[in-house]
Amino acid sequence: MMKVKKAVIPAAGLGTRFLPATKAMAKEMLPIVDKPTIQFIVEEALKSGIEDILIVTGKAKRPIEDHFDANIELETNLREKGKNDLLKLVEETTDVNLHFIRQSHPKGLGHAVLQAKAFIGNEPFVVMLGDDIMEDEIPLTQQLINDYEETHASTIAVMEVPHEETSKYGIINPGGELEKGLYNVKNFVEKPDPSKAPSDLAIIGRYLLTPEIFDVLENQEPGAGNEIQLTDAIDTLNKTQRVFARQFTGQRFDVGDKFGFMKTSIEYGLKHPEVGAPLKEYIIELSKTLATPAKETKKVESKEK
Repeated sequence: MMKVKKAVIPAAGLGTRFLPATKAMAKEMLPIVDKPTIQFIVEEALKSGIEDILIVTGKAKRPIEDHFDANIELETNLREKGKNDLLKLVEETTDVNLHFIRQSHPKGLGHAVLQAKAFIGNEPFVVMLGDDIMEDEIPLTQQLINDYEETHASTIAVMEVPHEETSKYGIINPGGELEKGLYNVKNFVEKPDPSKAPSDLAIIGRYLLTPEIFDVLENQEPGAGNEIQLTDAIDTLNKTQRVFARQFTGQRFDVGDKFGFMKTSIEYGLKHPEVGAPLKEYIIELSKTLATPAKETKKVESKEK
């Protein structure tokens, strides 16, 4: 059995939800406190034993390549000034075996993954989306790899979501639990109306796929949004070989929209050794300030009566 050593990170999206910031800046480079979101994804891959990572980029994504490249001037400056802690942080981002390919036309997630065909070859691989930061004792990617070593089959990460939100995700129709948290899947449905959703188990941005997915993607018709949907291709693959779903029970941070990004920044900020304590004090004081006007308004209304 071939080991899972390669990962694909699609990063070619336009980032329209974060305009105007993303007009000239890659969405994946927006920082959670002081670390770009894409670095969290790369770190999860490395912790899971991934050796080679392909990042599928688009226009205005050059900063991603620069971030993971050496910056000799900066490193020399930090070394000469004895700022060894900062130097270590900078050097950590260069010790990664990264590859880049451009998706010239944004035709959907399935099309982005298809760009990795030559890089992957005939090996199993993982796809890791940058909108989801996952926290667990065992990295989610490692959990999928562990499942593959037992089943030798594609495995998709899923998580229970509120039923009314199923229209935002690819949803699985589970066919029974193989073992705790690992499901057989009857079929996959892309963004179903909640009234038609077969379950509340949503695909959350981590996929372990066998290379046969590329044959499917090459012949996949456009689906939702007139794009080539990876979920549709996985559903097709599931008709010829088993595809499982692993339920994630750790903590998921959705940084794909403004509110999720702000919540993630606050939660990571509270745990940050440099800003955690003052941020907590600020939030406490801010909550008192926000609560005060409401109380004063009630007093004024009572006097008028």
